[in-house]
Amino acid sequence: MAKIDWAAGRPRRRPVTLPAALAAALLLTATACGSGSGDDNSPGARGRTEPARPHASPTRVWDTRPDSVAALGDSITAGFDACGLLADCTSASWATGTDPAVRSLASRLVTKGSGHAWNYARTGALMADLPRQIDRAVPHKPELVTILIGANDACRNNASAMTSTAEFRAGFRTSLQKLRQALPKTQIYVAAVPDLMRLWSQGRENPVGKQIWRLGICQSMLRGADDLSPAADARRVAVRDQVEAYNKALREECEKDRRCRFDQAVFDYRFTGRELSEWDWFHPSKRGQRELAEMAYRTVTRPEGRG
Repeated sequence: MAKIDWAAGRPRRRPVTLPAALAAALLLTATACGSGSGDDNSPGARGRTEPARPHASPTRVWDTRPDSVAALGDSITAGFDACGLLADCTSASWATGTDPAVRSLASRLVTKGSGHAWNYARTGALMADLPRQIDRAVPHKPELVTILIGANDACRNNASAMTSTAEFRAGFRTSLQKLRQALPKTQIYVAAVPDLMRLWSQGRENPVGKQIWRLGICQSMLRGADDLSPAADARRVAVRDQVEAYNKALREECEKDRRCRFDQAVFDYRFTGRELSEWDWFHPSKRGQRELAEMAYRTVTRPEGRG
């Protein structure tokens, strides 16, 4: 602004020098580019770009430390013949047992103490029985559900009576949908059906075991344990193929669910007679239950992104 000289009796403007004019121009320019109200202060308007903001970390889907477990399945998870003859022994179950010799999955994961692990597995259960077990587990809202089922679908009086792959898959799909609808965030661990042919090859080495098998255990695979004829071999291969088809269905259906993990290691495990029950040479002994618990623990605690 020009300076006013009141001493002369009237205002008199001094000439604006070049430096003053230049300063005024710069001031006007700065004001025009300022960020007063109503001005466009976007990065484009300022003539420069802001550094990109880092993307938020993806939400973790799988929790490696679930703190409650519900176990579903058949006699393996019920601990049948792990402690005594022809009896369930849930204390020795790989999934929820309390026996320190087994170190079950629940005992390794659950930190809340008792009352946060439930076992609804039933000896003799088929895939068709899984929905009823889910109904019993849902009210507890477990953070993790374990499923090991399918051996009884293959272990029938004869190979022709085995549950078809299509029926088995449909039953498992329906069960997963039922569980997911009731418990949207519950994690699911699915163990593969064990290798029944390896069970035959290991158990047949024990004379007592073969005598017990004659009472009616898994006749589709174990009938005529010493029969090595082409027909008997073909029958056993057919049962093994059916088990592999079941496992393929379990894996494929499980992979459709982001909170489901399938464990092929249970089929691939090269168990010996030491992992079989001394009472029937078919179900897992406590040592076998411990191996199942170890496999499950590795899969459940595996960080996301690692296969």
